[in-house]
Amino acid sequence: MNNGHAHPARWCLLLALVCPLVACGREETAAGPRPVASRGALLADEQAVVNLFEQSAPSVAYITTETVQRGNFGGAEVSQGAGSGFVWDSAGHIVTNFHVVKDARKVFVRLDAGKPIEAEPIGGAAEYDLAVLRLKVVPKNLRPVPVGSSRDLRIGQTVYTIGNPFGLQRTLTKGLVSALDRELPTANFREVAGVIQTDAAINPGNSGGPLLDSAGRLIGVNSAIRSTSGSSSGIGFAIPVDLVNRVVPSLINRGHAPLPGIGVTPISPDQVSRAGISGVVLGAVGRGTPASSAGLVPYNPQTGDLGDVIVGVNGKPVQTLSTFVGELERAGINATVDLTVRRGDKERMVRVKVIDLRA
Repeated sequence: MNNGHAHPARWCLLLALVCPLVACGREETAAGPRPVASRGALLADEQAVVNLFEQSAPSVAYITTETVQRGNFGGAEVSQGAGSGFVWDSAGHIVTNFHVVKDARKVFVRLDAGKPIEAEPIGGAAEYDLAVLRLKVVPKNLRPVPVGSSRDLRIGQTVYTIGNPFGLQRTLTKGLVSALDRELPTANFREVAGVIQTDAAINPGNSGGPLLDSAGRLIGVNSAIRSTSGSSSGIGFAIPVDLVNRVVPSLINRGHAPLPGIGVTPISPDQVSRAGISGVVLGAVGRGTPASSAGLVPYNPQTGDLGDVIVGVNGKPVQTLSTFVGELERAGINATVDLTVRRGDKERMVRVKVIDLRA
């Protein structure tokens, strides 16, 4: 029975419609931002990383390139690429990977939050995957990255990368030195020795950027990743700074880097491998070279005589051309190396001097 009075449930509905803030005897207040809780100072290790980024990021470059390629129907198409680099000196030299600027028609460098600056490549070394650019307009107060050392690195120490993966500028990642003395294949059957392996995230666009230690010093130049997907899989490689510090001045001064050798032209590794031969088969020996002075004999295509096959350097077995040139690089220009040479079923030791083939 109603007795002329509205049912309580109807009153609740009526009140909710008239005043949304009051319903069934319960008063509600409008929602607002919650107060911010104080967190205190950053932890010491956090503050150290923040300081490292703030000190180093202005020295890292975002590099974009324009390259002319042949189109599908014979015309020319302009393609764009991107990578990273870093300030080498106050004269406006920027270091990056050779593959970042290879065949580029135009190169632009963006530093910190500034506008892109056109740059010109002045030197490159494909065999070390290093190149140097020079800014056409040099900003004031350039901040070169402090140079460290790679010879005393320890597996397990912390490292940082700052670069532009996927075009995302000034990205910081952190990791460890995972391994040392890796070998990185580059160009002309050569390998960079002493390469640093790290699990710091390195992705497309990080190439050419700096690998830093916890003091913010340059210890390597990020060059490659090992991945089936093309993205970081926790295995990245960086060219050691001791090599960088030796090659870059030569690129600035002469436009090219020294190329260690003994004056031989090897036969293609593919041909040697198909023939089932282990070692370096000599296709030719240059006149007046250390190899010629040491009496090395090349392959004779008329008789089929293999001649001398290099099977060792300084006591280390050499099975491939890349291992051979890596050992010459490790020894360095003007060093003397002992070659193990096989002719027929006999082996002998030959001492030769390593020279700069580009001198």
